[in-house]
Amino acid sequence: MGKIIMTADDSASVRQMVSFTLKQNGYEVVEAVDGKDALQKLGGQKVDMLITDLNMPNLDGIGLIKGARALPACKFIPIVMLTTESQDSKKQEGKAAGATGWIVKPFKPEQLMAVVKKVLG
Repeated sequence: MGKIIMTADDSASVRQMVSFTLKQNGYEVVEAVDGKDALQKLGGQKVDMLITDLNMPNLDGIGLIKGARALPACKFIPIVMLTTESQDSKKQEGKAAGATGWIVKPFKPEQLMAVVKKVLG
């Protein structure tokens, strides 16, 4: 069985692009429409990695990372922010919350895969 990666983004087109890229490379994908949805799904589903947007309704990426890190199953999984934000202050906030890495949108599929392979080993 392939590794399972959750993608949380309120943009359907971004979720589709991330899912398509990951599935093409042999990963299983669980999609979430925002941080709240992602946290609910994380409660009942083991994932190997989380890719999340920063700006989402209901629960943003920082809130999701903090919530995920509080779950025993997600304490040590790689969490990558995929966002249009590129300011250092936002990156620091993400890192402080427990983010492993950062990809700025728009992204290239090979860029995403390079990060996934790096953090998942």
